[in-house]
Amino acid sequence: RSMFIQTQDTPNPESLKFLPGVEVLGKGNTHDFPSGTTAHNSPLAKLLFRVEGVRAVFFGSDFITISKEEGAEWSLIKPEVFAVIMDFFASGLPVLNDAKPNADTEILEDDDETVMMIKELLDTRIRPTVQEDGGDIVFMGYDNGIVKLKMQGSCSSCPSSIVTLKNGVQNMLQFYIPEVESVEQVFDEVDRMVDSEFERFERNLKALRQKETPAPTASN
Repeated sequence: RSMFIQTQDTPNPESLKFLPGVEVLGKGNTHDFPSGTTAHNSPLAKLLFRVEGVRAVFFGSDFITISKEEGAEWSLIKPEVFAVIMDFFASGLPVLNDAKPNADTEILEDDDETVMMIKELLDTRIRPTVQEDGGDIVFMGYDNGIVKLKMQGSCSSCPSSIVTLKNGVQNMLQFYIPEVESVEQVFDEVDRMVDSEFERFERNLKALRQKETPAPTASN
């Protein structure tokens, strides 16, 4: 049967939400693939990274967020992503080979009351809104009044993600939990590697452009 895939804009112009009309990971579950090297456990993510211009892939409950490389054209990426998603869901293969639901907000035995409240707020009030925008927010830890969170999907590289984190999330947590002093965004090694790779690529490109630019000739 044919599949009707819809797209939705996200607050990040470099990210687009694709809704295949079927469940992707199921209610509340998300999985982030910030680069092609992280896609080894997902046949679908691997295929999506083969599409030229795709920089990052993110799976939500019923959506897939694609983040493109700067300068890449959605008009060229979209038809290929549509084809990959359609073929994949027709194949019946699992989206993830070892599907594990997000455990970052699971209440643990040694969680104190503040951490329990933070996790509950993230799960019930904050994450559904962020997922609506094609991303997710992951609880990384709480220490001396500072909540550490990681942005994923469309939110990870979005210029407004810091503002979202500082204003919306921090205000809500502080309103309900007076112990919270501030919220910090955490970057993991993969993010840093992707960023440093990109910076190196940009430096090389700059050097190449400078070489190609003809030196101005002295005029009499």
